[in-house]
Amino acid sequence: MRPIWLCRVCAAPWPCGTARLELRREYVTDPVALRIYLCTLLHDAVADLYQLNPHDGPDPRDLFRRFLAWAPRIGPR
Repeated sequence: MRPIWLCRVCAAPWPCGTARLELRREYVTDPVALRIYLCTLLHDAVADLYQLNPHDGPDPRDLFRRFLAWAPRIGPR
């Protein structure tokens, strides 16, 4: 749920565990597209969350872990 980036179902920070599982399932054949999609959402979330709270917004490392660190690694085939 933008602009606060909480799950509409469970109110946990998005992507919650359920959203992560669904995204992995949806992008199982294209992990590169998943990471590109997540990078786009991370960019949007940074803008939204810092606009809501510019003085002590979320830590960039925390946002990276939240949006990207859990996604499947992409390596050479």
